[in-house]
Amino acid sequence: MEEPVRKVLLTTAMNMENVKTTKDRRFSNACIIDLSLDSVPDHVWQDIFEYTWRSSRNLWDRKLFVVGERLRLVTTPDEFGEKLEWIKQVIKETNKTVEAYNLVAKKGKERIEKETARQNQLEEETRVEVFKENFRKRYA
Repeated sequence: MEEPVRKVLLTTAMNMENVKTTKDRRFSNACIIDLSLDSVPDHVWQDIFEYTWRSSRNLWDRKLFVVGERLRLVTTPDEFGEKLEWIKQVIKETNKTVEAYNLVAKKGKERIEKETARQNQLEEETRVEVFKENFRKRYA
């Protein structure tokens, strides 16, 4: 792990200027709503997010996508408020899982570093012992 996975949030200013809404061509009563995120999520965050929302009891019709720095939601105007609260909860759960992921990755990295240092120390001790043994054989 080179860098920890960054958490991602919905932008706090929810107004019509930063929420793009268009009519869905496939579903007559649905809209496509693009919700701004505070950054472009990396692949780990996206994988955790997708797993979290797909395993949710409130699955609906699986019409939620990460598109760059936005979440794209397909919904009806009547269901938007409920789905927005659900999305906020899914993001919160995703970020909590990201924290746990980062902690496990950090501990794993520390464990590997300790094992590598221990292995290097053993190799150095072995080289010294081999040198001493060769010295004793040659000059004893």
